[in-house]
Amino acid sequence: MADKEYFVHETAIVDDGCKIGKGTKIWHFSHIMSNCVIGENCNFGQNVVVSPEVVLGNNVKVQNNVSIYTGVVCEDDVFLGPSCVFTNVTNPRSGVNRRGQYSKTTVKHGASIGANATIVCGHDIGEFAFIGAGAVVTKNIPDYALVVGNPSKQIGWMSEFGHRLHFNKDGIAECEQGKERYQLKDGQVSKIK
Repeated sequence: MADKEYFVHETAIVDDGCKIGKGTKIWHFSHIMSNCVIGENCNFGQNVVVSPEVVLGNNVKVQNNVSIYTGVVCEDDVFLGPSCVFTNVTNPRSGVNRRGQYSKTTVKHGASIGANATIVCGHDIGEFAFIGAGAVVTKNIPDYALVVGNPSKQIGWMSEFGHRLHFNKDGIAECEQGKERYQLKDGQVSKIK
């Protein structure tokens, strides 16, 4: 693979028709199936499976043992924790072929999904949302939301740096690390420009 601008470990498999961006690394025993589009500077840990036609943006970090099935789109800077999994059919049966009936799931810019979380198909995850380890997502998740549990329940809000936000009586919070400010209004959080 010396002529490629990305790295594929000798034990990994990349099927025909994939577009893989510069600086991406695909490690041990991973399989990127046909016609995937993968951005620049992504990193795939060992034993990752990416089904056909998945789309991943730039700087997506995929930890060990993650399964990303057809219908999933991850925007830039998404983090997928160890052994998290996506589904793509809501009512699977071994004896019933449901190919072509896959539901779409979009994980928006900057979102993080914790270890062993399950994302039930057809539910989008908002920008910079934070899905706790082991959570089972069964509905759309708003931007900056922090959710945990099975089924997942929102318990707060997170900054773009991944810190819990604490809003004052005026609905304003400041990130302890980045010092950027956020506003909570009508049940939605936005960054103050």
